[in-house]
Amino acid sequence: MSLLITGGAGFIGSHVVRLFVQKYPDYHIINLDALTYAGNLENLKDIEQRPNYTFVKGSITDPLLLDRLFTQHDIKGVIHLAAESHVDRSIKDPMAFIDTNIKGTAALLNACKAHWKSFEGRRFYQISTDEVFGALGPTGCFTEESPYAPNSPYSASKASADHLVRAYGETYGLPYVISNCSNNYGPNHFPEKLIPLCIHNILEGKDLPIYGNGLYTRDWLFVKDHAVAIDLVFHQGKNHETYNIGGFNEWKNIDLVKLLCQQMDQKLGNAPGTSEQLITYVKDRPGHDRRYAIDASKINKELGWKPSVTFEEGLQQTIDWYFDNEEWLKHVTTGAYQHYYENMYADR
Repeated sequence: MSLLITGGAGFIGSHVVRLFVQKYPDYHIINLDALTYAGNLENLKDIEQRPNYTFVKGSITDPLLLDRLFTQHDIKGVIHLAAESHVDRSIKDPMAFIDTNIKGTAALLNACKAHWKSFEGRRFYQISTDEVFGALGPTGCFTEESPYAPNSPYSASKASADHLVRAYGETYGLPYVISNCSNNYGPNHFPEKLIPLCIHNILEGKDLPIYGNGLYTRDWLFVKDHAVAIDLVFHQGKNHETYNIGGFNEWKNIDLVKLLCQQMDQKLGNAPGTSEQLITYVKDRPGHDRRYAIDASKINKELGWKPSVTFEEGLQQTIDWYFDNEEWLKHVTTGAYQHYYENMYADR
């Protein structure tokens, strides 16, 4: 089976590509990625020579390229991860998110509709986010029935893409599944997001910027566990269903950063509290959602998925990876990449 994975050189995408290439040698995995700042082929060095793997540089917004790929490879499944994904960046440049996340998704759906003369054995898998649901109060969790209420250009663009996928399912019968995930963390994460940004800044002795009072709450999901969940949903999920994927793991930003500081001090041999001195509170961003939390009981009950590590274990594995891959971190934080992470205060 030829399977198209979009955005496969990015953070989550590279873990999904690696899992599928290694686990399914009889599949032909085609990785389509535009290699913007967050896409990095160094993430896939270990599998780039596998006979069942093909990388294609290009954009999901290019209908001619999509037509060629579907024609040449008889693609039977699409796992759609390609997206602009940084909230702060969406506030500064919303049109880039509309182009990639909405128009790009529409172009992929049109390619599927045009080339899949029969939908039997075909599937379109839309990877989405919990941010489409908006913000929660102090209690409760997002479920698959939660109404959409996006509060940023990023989340609105992802919500729009989800609605397009559902509409193609209802209008044309396109077989699809959707999953909405919580905050991912782990190896290969570009340092514009909270955890890798703080790891990098501690190593450089720079400030650790925290929005507002640091009490924003997020559910955190280890990226390798997310890849396993994606595998399960793609192969065993029911058509036209949505699955929430979360870590059962809520942390306030300030508590998370303090835990990371403690683990970094231990790793570096610093006196306790050294890294915490770098914490700096910065002006809040517009439309900042107070709390996200995912109820992942459906995927647990129906597909048997659950996280494999505690947050403390996953965070330590993440820190260890960055220490073991200093060249990777140096490469993505210097030269042409540098301006993409500087002055970013992420909580995702």
